[in-house]
Amino acid sequence: MSDTIISVSDLAKTYGQRLWKSGFRAIDGVSLEVGRGSVFGLLGPNGAGKTTLIKILLGLVRESEGSAQLFGLPAGRAGSRRRIGYLPEAHRLPGYLSGEQVLMLYGMLSGRSKSWLRERVPRWIERVGMRQSAQRKVREYSKGMTQRIGLAQALVHEPELIFLDEPTDGVDPVGRRVIREIVAGLKEKGVTVFINSHLLMEVEMICDRVVIMDKGRIIREGTVDELTPKTGVVRFEVDPVPSDLQKLLELPTPPEVDDKGFELSVNEGEVDAVIDKLRAGGISIRAIEPRKLTLEESFIDLVKRESAQ
Repeated sequence: MSDTIISVSDLAKTYGQRLWKSGFRAIDGVSLEVGRGSVFGLLGPNGAGKTTLIKILLGLVRESEGSAQLFGLPAGRAGSRRRIGYLPEAHRLPGYLSGEQVLMLYGMLSGRSKSWLRERVPRWIERVGMRQSAQRKVREYSKGMTQRIGLAQALVHEPELIFLDEPTDGVDPVGRRVIREIVAGLKEKGVTVFINSHLLMEVEMICDRVVIMDKGRIIREGTVDELTPKTGVVRFEVDPVPSDLQKLLELPTPPEVDDKGFELSVNEGEVDAVIDKLRAGGISIRAIEPRKLTLEESFIDLVKRESAQ
């Protein structure tokens, strides 16, 4: 992968290890790479090791074995941390500060000057939809408002790599759309976004590549398309839906029918035959859509199989 931003090789982390005790292995031989300008999704059930992996990448926890690098430097080095933005899960911002003051404070902690931030803070407040509440104290914010300001603090110093841990938690549908648009804009600018989320529909919509972890190991990695294969079922939306559909299509068993169409298990060659029979019967075809697994369905199937081993 050209211009690699994150590089992890044979990474392992064991908690509570002693001479007489093996300890708990939270990360077990993880290797991955994330390139510049990509949106990378990290998925897994509770206890899969996702949070431990992020903490190692941020330098908050030291690895037991293997290596982790950001921008070609060992994870945790000051030279790389200034180039990173981080939105933790269930973060806590100073309640006595206003939203605008929070962005100024965290921007300065990330090495930016007051004059530099005064020019950019209003833009980010506007971008996350908090202009009318920017002067209110954070303790007065709802969970969704706190999450929006939290996202802005992760971005205000314009980092090259962003870690977002449950970024849409507590955010309404309008807010989730704003976050998706922000992530898409960051990608266009060459910023790398690393997302950990339980909302798999959101991950499916915005991520280029996804890693699924369980029991400290990577059990699957690939693009969203690779992780959501076709099922062999095709949906036909037609008008009208004929009452004698089984007879018209010469099917051995009745298909699954609703008021807009029906679904069939067919291969690509059989789709053409179905189309010909529908047209011969005077049926208008509105849409034909191959049924794919959703990312959520694929995720549940993989985790179930892993747990059964």
